[in-house]
Amino acid sequence: MALFRTIDPTAEPVTLAEAKAHLRVDDDEEDGLIGELIRAARRHVEADAGLALIEQGWRTTLDNWPGDDCVAMSIHPLITVVAVTAFGPDGAGAVVDPANYALDRHARPARLAFSDAGPALRRFNGVEIDLTAGFGATAVDVPDEIKRAMLLLVAHFHEFRAAFGPDQQPVSIPAGYDRLIAPWRARRL
Repeated sequence: MALFRTIDPTAEPVTLAEAKAHLRVDDDEEDGLIGELIRAARRHVEADAGLALIEQGWRTTLDNWPGDDCVAMSIHPLITVVAVTAFGPDGAGAVVDPANYALDRHARPARLAFSDAGPALRRFNGVEIDLTAGFGATAVDVPDEIKRAMLLLVAHFHEFRAAFGPDQQPVSIPAGYDRLIAPWRARRL
């Protein structure tokens, strides 16, 4: 199973003004850098916890129809399934009728259950599932603990900006970050 983002979020969970207030920066000379640090912090939190913070598009691909007719999704929280497309051996795609699947978006991992065994598929990436994931469309929808964790990361990244650029972050993780993000990490038994 492969998972990749198809539509980036249109906003960040933490605004430039919030980050500057947290950093106690009054001028606009570093606005570009701070914006990059906010994006780096969001990407880190999303990867670390398996989350989509602000509404965004994702696609997961499967080589085979799920054996038990159920697929566990590895991104959380899911808002909706946009489309499921099955590609036959000839490569032609057919959209699966939404009446033939159901989404349990409240479970973690979210589960997509199919009502039948599905058609014959091409050898690789025979099923594409397009999803919308995130807490919501705006920063207001993102839990405060996650935003606070992002601000800790932004401050930490800002402190080490002379030695390491935004693309090289995280250099290390600040104290307190793990406690804030722990409830949101996916747990394995």
